[in-house]
Amino acid sequence: MKNYFLVIALMWMSFEFYGQQEAIYNEQNGFIAKGYDVVSYFEKKPEKGIFNFKVNYKGAHLMFSSQVHLELFNSDPEKYFPQYGGWCAYAMAVSGQKVHVNPKTYEIRDAKLYLFYNRYFDNTYSKWLNENPEKLGLQADKYWDQIKNSL
Repeated sequence: MKNYFLVIALMWMSFEFYGQQEAIYNEQNGFIAKGYDVVSYFEKKPEKGIFNFKVNYKGAHLMFSSQVHLELFNSDPEKYFPQYGGWCAYAMAVSGQKVHVNPKTYEIRDAKLYLFYNRYFDNTYSKWLNENPEKLGLQADKYWDQIKNSL
């Protein structure tokens, strides 16, 4: 019985990994930032978007909490779109891997939105802050360029 669960777990992890490698944008729950309103991060109040206020930008799906936020995004999408396609900034910096995020763990740095993985005892935002965010950002930029250019 244990072997059965082990096989199922390994299959699930391989599907999860495969899905992450193929997708350019991190669309957990079908939307960037798990459906959180990317404009709201810049107001320091991340909130979930509403299905009535959604947009497709460069193939990525986003939701917003209001028509005002949707219009703000449409007026300057690059300003609000999260770095690295919404994948974990720290994981992108250290290994170039696309790792899912906790949408409540974020940073606005140099007017850019960075999202991070934060689950159980692994808060990558803390690691990001402790290991020189400027240097990590440059490393992540290089990996992200490689990912985008490989498609």
